[in-house]
Amino acid sequence: MVGYDPKADDRNNSKFEVAVAGSVSGLVTRVLISPLDVIKIRFQLQIERLSHGDPKAKYHGILQASRQIFREEGPTAFWKGHIPAQLLSVGYGAVQFLSFQLLTELVHRANVYDTHEFSAHFVCGGLSACAATLTIHPVDVLRTRFAAQGEPRVYKTLQDAVVTMYRTEGPLVFYKGLAPTLIAIFPYAGLQFSCYRSLKHAYDWAIPADGKQTGNLKNLLCGSGAGIISKTLTYPLDLFKKRLQVGGFEHARAAFGQVRSYTGLLDCIKQVLREEGGRGFFKGLSPSLLKAAISTGFVFFWYELFCNLFHCMKKADS
Repeated sequence: MVGYDPKADDRNNSKFEVAVAGSVSGLVTRVLISPLDVIKIRFQLQIERLSHGDPKAKYHGILQASRQIFREEGPTAFWKGHIPAQLLSVGYGAVQFLSFQLLTELVHRANVYDTHEFSAHFVCGGLSACAATLTIHPVDVLRTRFAAQGEPRVYKTLQDAVVTMYRTEGPLVFYKGLAPTLIAIFPYAGLQFSCYRSLKHAYDWAIPADGKQTGNLKNLLCGSGAGIISKTLTYPLDLFKKRLQVGGFEHARAAFGQVRSYTGLLDCIKQVLREEGGRGFFKGLSPSLLKAAISTGFVFFWYELFCNLFHCMKKADS
């Protein structure tokens, strides 16, 4: 059960349980999807076309990129930046699901929840993601820097990265790419939550339960579908965010091909369109969709699983 449900007051989890379930779901999912995230970031930051036809392109496909990263940097490269990524996932999951719970309850008490369910979940999902983003964006910048650097590494440890970035680029470096992040995250998360709810209704209509326990499979499939829909519709803004986050970090990107500097979001859009064409807005979409399907599916799957576990534990104690 994601969000506040006025029809199931006895099954609504406490705020603490919601935060814990959100954190754990993010933690477990991050471990599983980290390799795809590294490949996606490498694709997004590559100026050259993702094609065999471009001799200067370092990466041109998921399998080729996987083999090359493994050969050049070893298996640990697929978990580069994993510590900041885990901090990101744990913090983001807790703030997002807790905010969503509070906002959906607020909307219900304002007597507009039942009449505009899809729009309510869209707005509450978007706002909860914005709150989570503002909380953990510095960690996201660190994660991107770690995943983007090649060998030899510019940043040896998390502490080294924080100190070096602060000293050389100032405190605002930790909020690079915030504008496109907030612009992208609102519709992305809004679509995740609203589509997840709608897909669950569609699933129940298409495949009646008939007394069978299929809730976990439904949560996984509907979460995956919601992830694919939301990622496809908002992908270009995610690419702009990644390009802006590595600004000032160009020297560590030299081994991967061409590098570019951008003065802001509009400049980034114009340069990508001019040099890489419209298809440049969707570089890395394939691993992103695969990652979105797996990550969103598992986030909702684990979240609902732990919420149900907490409910069962309370029921057993009573």
